[in-house]
Amino acid sequence: MIEYDNGHRTDVLTGVPDPAHLSTTELVRRAYAQLSTLVRDEVALAKMELAEKAKQAGMGAGLFGAAGLFAFFGVAAVVTTAILALSLVWPAWLAALTVAVLLFAIAAIVALIGRRRLTAATPVYPTEAAEGLSADIDAVRTAVHDRGRP
Repeated sequence: MIEYDNGHRTDVLTGVPDPAHLSTTELVRRAYAQLSTLVRDEVALAKMELAEKAKQAGMGAGLFGAAGLFAFFGVAAVVTTAILALSLVWPAWLAALTVAVLLFAIAAIVALIGRRRLTAATPVYPTEAAEGLSADIDAVRTAVHDRGRP
């Protein structure tokens, strides 16, 4: 049901004036207010999303660092064992040199694989907020385009 209030048609249930009967100035004012609210909400969503991702990344990095420390000690023990085992058949300096060269070769291979994985990683940005903002912009464009049609 529609009633007239201050010269505007208003929906009795929602209390919202019928936009088809509002002035252009009023429509622009409302669109600006709604757009400002929408942008603030999208920025807040982006902040929340980035904070959550940063928290998860921090936890993952800390755990990864701890695992790396234990792996370092384990590898050091294995390297020592390999050098001691080889020193039974070769001079100690040759055994140590052989193990060192092998370790540097492994390090180079792992570094190349790691570099390839890093370059393949997707950029870190708030995907949900970006998609929401893009959808909002498309909706506003469609509404403005449809409003201009008779």
